[in-house]
Amino acid sequence: MSTLGNAPLRFQPLFRRYLWGGRCLATVLGKSIGTGDDYAESWEIVDHGPDQSVVLNGPAAGQTLQALVAEHAVELLGQHADQSQFPLLFKFLDCNRDLSVQVHPTDEQATQLDPPDLGKSEAWVVLGAEPGSKIFAGLKPNVTCESLRAAIEAGTCDHCLHAIQPQVGDCFFIEPGTVHTLGAGLLIAEIQQASDITFRLFDWNRVDVNGKSRQLHIEQSLATIDFSRGPVAPQKPLPTGRAGRERLIDGGKFILDRCRGRLPKPLGDDDRFHLLAILDGTVEIAGETFTAGETCLLPASAGRLEATPDGMATFLDIYLPGTAKHAVKAGMLAPSSAIDTSPLQSAALTPLHIESLDSR
Repeated sequence: MSTLGNAPLRFQPLFRRYLWGGRCLATVLGKSIGTGDDYAESWEIVDHGPDQSVVLNGPAAGQTLQALVAEHAVELLGQHADQSQFPLLFKFLDCNRDLSVQVHPTDEQATQLDPPDLGKSEAWVVLGAEPGSKIFAGLKPNVTCESLRAAIEAGTCDHCLHAIQPQVGDCFFIEPGTVHTLGAGLLIAEIQQASDITFRLFDWNRVDVNGKSRQLHIEQSLATIDFSRGPVAPQKPLPTGRAGRERLIDGGKFILDRCRGRLPKPLGDDDRFHLLAILDGTVEIAGETFTAGETCLLPASAGRLEATPDGMATFLDIYLPGTAKHAVKAGMLAPSSAIDTSPLQSAALTPLHIESLDSR
């Protein structure tokens, strides 16, 4: 039997309070937050420097996620056991006010920073949307570096952004280099690389009580933006060939599936960890019951498990793409097959000391 056991791992959330937060983490997702109306994020599963999820159940109770990676990499990560940290970060966001307009670097660009970090690919699933709420994702057609800089200087950056009024259930894939932000009135589930690097491009001309605006990173942002990438549309779910499961994202950094229905859903048994987030209803996994707003991590060593809904339920299943080595071993690729590892074209970034800029 695995040292970690075969039950899902629960973690203690880490809460983040920012000026754009609210109370929906408690009122909608059932989180035990304190008083105040600025609870913005619930970091559900994270291994990033001092920000560490702590296990709440099973043989590993009390250990950090980083400790599990260091001491039980094969059991936890399976075919991805060569990772030095848990590669993904999952969070819920309560957007009670507009977030700042921002952009994230690629892996290659992020290695040039001080300290170096991972780049940041991320995806959003809309859990709640008030009437008129907006997502800004990508630039409008024909926006150039020069025209965007002029708009920032004029305080009209938002005129360059592609805006969409999302529906509950919409999914958006935000690749590095994509200008984006979330508008007021949204409740979001977010999966991303385990990175905390954000370049803030525009903050809606807001100032604090002392008339001071938040720090912007205009030159770093302009050097990071991929101006060849235009408006971002919601993802079109694709069939997976498995009943009640659809593919929302199949990117290089993670795969995001949405499972829904009343019938049991098989999980795991593929030598990979699986990060699960319950969005609606109640689901039982290996004797553990999870309700909407709860998350868990299935170690790779847990083997085949089953998610059994109590009535209608919806949950996200997030995992890494299979490695080429594992595909060859499983007979899915010829040994000569290779993943393109050619270096990416890097934007010219000025080295910058980063101190947790991801406060949106």
